[in-house]
Amino acid sequence: MSDEQSRETVGALTDVQRSRIDFARRDLDYARSEDLAQIPTAGLILMIERLRNRLDDTLALIDEVTNPPKN
Repeated sequence: MSDEQSRETVGALTDVQRSRIDFARRDLDYARSEDLAQIPTAGLILMIERLRNRLDDTLALIDEVTNPPKN
């Protein structure tokens, strides 16, 4: 995919889709910045669940963008 095609796809995202991507990036940045050795077990489980949910949502978003509904 060329840079031009990539920009067209990004421009085609709705505000909600952009927000979903932003939330996923924030959660990932948070997880990367934490000292995992210092987080209690319950906190690690919550972090993993949050990241799993974001990954699932991101994959669903990719499906939405690459396979638009047929009219």
